[in-house]
Amino acid sequence: MVLAVMPWNFPFWQVVRFAVPALAAGNTALLKHAPSVTGCALAAEEVFREAAAKAGLPAGLFTTLLVDEAEVATVTAGLIDNPAIAAVTLTGSERADMAVAAAAGTALKKTVLELGGSDPFVVLEDADVDLAVEMAVRSRFLNGGQSCLAAKRFIVAEPVADAFTQRFGDAVAELRTGDPADPRTQIGPLAGRDQVERIKQLVDDSVAAGARVVTGGAPLAGPGSFFTPTVLADVTPEMAVFREETFGPVAAVIRAADDEEAARLADDTAFGLGASVWSADIDRALAVGHRITSGALFVNAVVASDPRLPFGGTGRSGYGRELSQEGIREFTNVRTTWIG
Repeated sequence: MVLAVMPWNFPFWQVVRFAVPALAAGNTALLKHAPSVTGCALAAEEVFREAAAKAGLPAGLFTTLLVDEAEVATVTAGLIDNPAIAAVTLTGSERADMAVAAAAGTALKKTVLELGGSDPFVVLEDADVDLAVEMAVRSRFLNGGQSCLAAKRFIVAEPVADAFTQRFGDAVAELRTGDPADPRTQIGPLAGRDQVERIKQLVDDSVAAGARVVTGGAPLAGPGSFFTPTVLADVTPEMAVFREETFGPVAAVIRAADDEEAARLADDTAFGLGASVWSADIDRALAVGHRITSGALFVNAVVASDPRLPFGGTGRSGYGRELSQEGIREFTNVRTTWIG
């Protein structure tokens, strides 16, 4: 049985992403979802139960376990120690990762960990700036910026930095923030007031250190956990928005003198989930991208989680792979049989 500890930000896709490869490999699955998305967890169990029934498979292949938030740590540790659990997969925060990895290490259980990211979005001087701006907005502000694989640090070649920053800021300023049930809304609320305060602290610290607010920069007045879509320019590696994972609608723009500096800045992070490089010259983009440590490299495209491709990170972004053949093999035993 594979135990999955899943987050709230993509409550259905995260479940599918672990469960399908795990079940395809012949495992059963036990889901411990985030307490804030209990309805999604139960709905996912129902979907898998119906699918199993149609396929003539046992009903217990996929089970959701509901755990009160105050008991999550204790219950999860007990589950990992249970002999019925053969492996653990987690998508979430570093704090949760350390607790799960420690318990799994003590119990000698296999783990796959998909954590945060501070993905670089590198724009070289020969890139299509208008296209890069359009894709930058799409990548950074997906799900209100609450995505591990969203681009967060926008490293732009000096000759096009002013044009990119101006157009990027203008596009972000036009994003419609509001009720997520309104089809016209482009940016919904953050997960809670604590998340708003966390983002505000990162922005305030960075501005105090010299970052320039192009647009946004503060919580949105009124009810709800909203933060104004924000672009910060003149960001340097010492600033909080460069160093930390900014899990909200804030983009950091960093200037690079040349390709060498762009690659160095992009790789100057403890995270290593995804990276994208934008250039009219594919070989040039690949040369820069190959100097960036990451689990995925996308050229002239936004980093995405695709079922056909392995997904996972390095460093503080975790280890192991989900999806594709590699995701299936994560929860199998490679067994050698020799007949003499």
